[in-house]
Amino acid sequence: MRRLLAALLACLWPLAAAAQDASLVADRLFVDAAGRLIASGTVQVFYQGTTLTASAVTYDRPAGRLVIEGPILIREASGQILAAESAELDPDLREGLLRGARLILDRQLQLAANRVDRLEGASALTGAAVTSCQVCPGRAPLWEITAAQVVHDEVARQIWFDRATFRVRGVPILWLPRLRLPAPDNPRASGLLIPRLRIDDRLGVGLQLPVFVALGPSRDLTLTPYLAPGTRTLQLRYREALRRGDLTISGAVSSDSLMPRDPRGFLAVEGRFDLGPGATLAFSGTAPSDDRYLRDYGLFDRDRIESILRFEGAGERDLLIAEAVHVRSLRPGEADGELPPLLGSASWERRLPLPLGVLRLEGALDAFARTADIAGEAGRDRVRALAALGWRGDAVVGPGLLVAAEGRFALDAWHLGDDSAASPEGLRGRSAAAVTLRWPLVRHGAGGRSDLLEPVISLGWTGEAGDRPQPEDSLLPELDRGNLHALSRLPGEDGTEQGGRLSYGLAWTRTATDWAAMLAFGQVLRDDPMETAAASGLGGLSSDGLVEARFDWRGRAALGARALLGADGFGQSEARIDWRLAAFDLSAAYVHLPPDADLGRADRAAEWTLDGVWRPTDRWTLRAGARYDLAADRPERASVGIGWRNECVEVDVSATRRYTTSEAMEPSTDFGLAVNLLGFSAGSRGARPGACPG
Repeated sequence: MRRLLAALLACLWPLAAAAQDASLVADRLFVDAAGRLIASGTVQVFYQGTTLTASAVTYDRPAGRLVIEGPILIREASGQILAAESAELDPDLREGLLRGARLILDRQLQLAANRVDRLEGASALTGAAVTSCQVCPGRAPLWEITAAQVVHDEVARQIWFDRATFRVRGVPILWLPRLRLPAPDNPRASGLLIPRLRIDDRLGVGLQLPVFVALGPSRDLTLTPYLAPGTRTLQLRYREALRRGDLTISGAVSSDSLMPRDPRGFLAVEGRFDLGPGATLAFSGTAPSDDRYLRDYGLFDRDRIESILRFEGAGERDLLIAEAVHVRSLRPGEADGELPPLLGSASWERRLPLPLGVLRLEGALDAFARTADIAGEAGRDRVRALAALGWRGDAVVGPGLLVAAEGRFALDAWHLGDDSAASPEGLRGRSAAAVTLRWPLVRHGAGGRSDLLEPVISLGWTGEAGDRPQPEDSLLPELDRGNLHALSRLPGEDGTEQGGRLSYGLAWTRTATDWAAMLAFGQVLRDDPMETAAASGLGGLSSDGLVEARFDWRGRAALGARALLGADGFGQSEARIDWRLAAFDLSAAYVHLPPDADLGRADRAAEWTLDGVWRPTDRWTLRAGARYDLAADRPERASVGIGWRNECVEVDVSATRRYTTSEAMEPSTDFGLAVNLLGFSAGSRGARPGACPG
């Protein structure tokens, strides 16, 4: 008969700590002639969150020891599990000796040993084997580390190996005199990270060996030597989390065969800081040694580098933004000094609620500098100041008609340098006003379905007086649903849509239980032709027709498309699809840009991109990506990847091919291989274990 003795230890187990927190459950319980307390049968001991299960437990009061007969199972509050054949422990179950023991950390890493000596905060395993793989009878695990002695430091959350041998299916692969690895519950442990084998058709077969160094609870450093026949590279990354922000510094230095005469490298910095309520400071910058370095090492795939310093301050009614930007071009034949490379701006806005609408006050200062020593447009510099006053009011009238009225007056002054063909100073005043009418019509149907039909018409006018500035920030306008009925469709302050205009549109939206769809079209008509880039679709007396569509299904699939329809057919167009399911992810995009001599694009530009991930099981992951230039009828980039994982190992194989050819870049192929032993360090849990054969 099982007997529950909740207070037995208070009488017969006179250790103060155990008396308050321990309880015992056993089938049989008695005290022998020597005064030893003996529990047998199915024995369970509960002490301060630790549970011990055994076939027999003997408490030797004079020696202050527990003699335990197996099978023994100890579960600690931390999740650590210890199994053994026999043991001698102290009453706290924390110190002592275990034979034929197996320690399980975080339910994934197994440490088996002939003998385990437990001290406060540490376990020493003699004749140990460590693995996170499933162990089947008569078959060696996929991988294991055997050692003469293994020490698990619970305080430092580290595992130390003495005379360690790494084995694959029982075959010795690597011997190390000393080895230290993080325990599964250690998220920040200094040591070697996942090595990666990289094969580049220009640099050769190389190995990347990242080493993580924890400099404290909020700082760390990662050093990655990269050794290949064609390069000797050291990469670094420093991260620090501060009380009010974070900072990341990364860089690399290389000596390679691509440019053998000079050392190469880059330095990048990124950070963001909270300066107070509503105020933030963010910055990012990258400085490579040459235009090809970042692409040669697969670190950057764009053709311009922007280094930015940005301040934002937001209050209940105010918004202040200040920004400084440096631009460096990586395009062959494009001079940095003519971009311009240096830009700065500051803008302030305050909104004041009025009985009828909202009053908006604006102020702005911007400047740019071209460093090219050229007179004229290629070397022009500018400083501009702007002040503006705006108002907007909204009302609902009649049978649900939404009326919006808005107006804006702006005064700007500028100074030009290094351009003798233009007046050095200028002053201009602009005014704009518009009235927009919307009439949303709603119909509800069966099954939670509803339709929204919204016709929109807007009548506006813009005028200016004074000097006309040289076009700089309004060269790339776009027409979309967001600015179809705006006061201005130009992205900057240089250009002006002069004269009267009428914009109209119609949008239909259907919302159902599982899906939603939207279709809209619109156009802008003017009494004064607008001069702008032909590809924008905004030029002339009437803009191209805008057609835009959206579809969403359960938040898993989304389709979006936008196109401009003109007299010559389709103009600027784009489409994107995103599909997210349990087994696969798919993203595809298409972009078409017509030729435009004003933008230096003699031929049309069109490309599509495709990225997909398929997970047929919880062990396999297949990836593929591609970018294709439809105008040139050639691929730009292609990539494939295969990932496999089980409960104890993760393998990733990838290949990337870049097809583009230029004066600065040649086509290249890059292969990668990474193998990760799961079970060490936090967040490395593997897939579901398989079944043992037989």
